[in-house]
Amino acid sequence: MLTALKRLWHKLGSPRWFFALTSFWVSLFGWAALLFLLVGAVWGLAFAPADYQQGNSFRIMYVHVPAAMLAQSLYIGMGVAGFIGLVWRMKLTDVFIAASLPLGMVVTAQALFSGSVWGRPTWGSWWEWDGRTVSTLVLFFLYVGIYALREAIADMQLRARASALLAMVGTVNIPIIKYSVEWWNTLHQPASFGLTQKPAMPSEMWLPLLVMVLGFYALAGFVVLTRMRAEILHREGSARWVGEWIAGRRAI
Repeated sequence: MLTALKRLWHKLGSPRWFFALTSFWVSLFGWAALLFLLVGAVWGLAFAPADYQQGNSFRIMYVHVPAAMLAQSLYIGMGVAGFIGLVWRMKLTDVFIAASLPLGMVVTAQALFSGSVWGRPTWGSWWEWDGRTVSTLVLFFLYVGIYALREAIADMQLRARASALLAMVGTVNIPIIKYSVEWWNTLHQPASFGLTQKPAMPSEMWLPLLVMVLGFYALAGFVVLTRMRAEILHREGSARWVGEWIAGRRAI
């Protein structure tokens, strides 16, 4: 059993094995994202009832909440990948960080922008120096910082180590984002639903939100895996198996 686990662990670090394994998952995540996002958007925007206090402005939630959740999840994934890369020196961990960075920046910016749009009718202003808002802005700067760091370092190994270390250090901001509504006097409300608590809104509202969350995560799976596969082909371009794969694609 232990030998099998070790063998699987080493396989996970093999670009060739990962590339072959993810061919199916890219398609699965792509179709799942299309289905979930289409159903969730139509359900939430057209059929969910208006909020008794916020009216229809609450519908921005169906974009804001999934984007904010995904922004944090991607960064946690980068932090874990950075730790694994530094300890076990797996090449794929840096590939994951490189593939996740652009999407992380986009969804964090989307969370900040949609939150600003939502805050205008709810709070009366486009921006408040609220604990959760500021910590999410810090998250965006962390994404940008890692991206700039990678662009500034030419040596691939040094770039991988530096970005892994910064990703690990930056994870301290994630619990600050999550618990800011409990630690400080904040305008943000606590989470509307979670794994261990009863939803604080009617099912007609939170079910389409759940579908949108699944759609965002499926889209992330599609984007990250697609970018990882492209990065693997770029880095392993001189490997024999890459040439064979390209030749096979041309023959189709």
